[in-house]
Amino acid sequence: MKELKELVQKYKKEMIDFRRDLHQHPELQFEEFRTTEKVAETLDKIGIPYRKTEPTGIIAELVGGQPGKTVALRADMDALPVQELSEGISYKSLEDGKMHACGHDAHTAMLLTAAKALKEVQPKIKGTVRFIFQPSEENAQGAKAMVAQGAVEGVDDVFGMHIWSQMLSGTASCVVGSSFASADIFSIDFKGRGGHGAMPDACIDAAVMASSFVMNVQTVVSRETNPLDPVVVTVGKMDVGTRFNVIAENARLEGTVRCFSIETRDRVEKALKRYAEQTAAMYGGTAVIDYDHGTIPVVNDEEDALFAQSIIAENFGEAALIQEPPTTGGEDFSYFTENTPGCFALVGCGNPEKDTQWAHHHGRFNVDEDAMEIGAELYAQYAFEYLNK
Repeated sequence: MKELKELVQKYKKEMIDFRRDLHQHPELQFEEFRTTEKVAETLDKIGIPYRKTEPTGIIAELVGGQPGKTVALRADMDALPVQELSEGISYKSLEDGKMHACGHDAHTAMLLTAAKALKEVQPKIKGTVRFIFQPSEENAQGAKAMVAQGAVEGVDDVFGMHIWSQMLSGTASCVVGSSFASADIFSIDFKGRGGHGAMPDACIDAAVMASSFVMNVQTVVSRETNPLDPVVVTVGKMDVGTRFNVIAENARLEGTVRCFSIETRDRVEKALKRYAEQTAAMYGGTAVIDYDHGTIPVVNDEEDALFAQSIIAENFGEAALIQEPPTTGGEDFSYFTENTPGCFALVGCGNPEKDTQWAHHHGRFNVDEDAMEIGAELYAQYAFEYLNK
């Protein structure tokens, strides 16, 4: 719809200003109180009713001029405990040790801009557009909390997106099928018997147990899972021992598992437990594993993904549409599509000329703000075309 394109362009400066304000005032998971109020103020100004969720977040609805289905658009709002390293930007984070290092400030601003544009064509909309401003994506708790509070009740389809620095600005992607992996967290506590470093025969060394586990656990991937079904098992933290001449009684490991199918996830979870317990038993110790299910895989509905691709090509040109491979990163948008059709797109924001090519979660991460225009329009066009097709 040409009118939506023009409306997004009309609100582009406001969108950038809003994003920069959020960037200067980042808020962590379930602490997005100021962000929630800023979104609410804008919705009040443009006349879209909403309700706040607990403890933070907003669900708003725009009822079109004609009856029809309901489509939901989702944006996340939380920042990260990362120190901003960029210099020379006027909107640098004012919160020490906190920054929008993943682009959620841009997502929120883009969705608000889409809401402004859709509000102006409200009589032409056949159905209802629900806007979900979600907290706490970074710890995979926000989407579940929003779903529990009715975010997708009565929704026929749900659409979300992520700004993506690994893709060039001016491009967008929405692949059919797997898009983001599940993201689980595990911890393992090995227990042995401590003692003097000079008397190992009187001890059971937890450091040896933990080290043996780390060296051998990758065979879970290479020998116990389908080689055509990608899996990542990473032990990212080891906390072992107390002193150079004391044999460790305790060792704690923490790690993550990423995969694209629930069946594989279950198999890996059982294997990690077996490896930990058997490794500990081999050395005469014990192991307790805690496995926390984080996000489930994001799997795009085929019809929706192809629909999104057609919108990208028609509105931004065939050259803008790319097929970005699935990532083993996690995204809790998956809980919105667990029981509701939907898809999740990526909008390129990488631009070396503007120093926006840095990886997500890096202290120098930033967004090519011209890409936000594509994101806002894609939100609006998806909702309008879905309801009116």
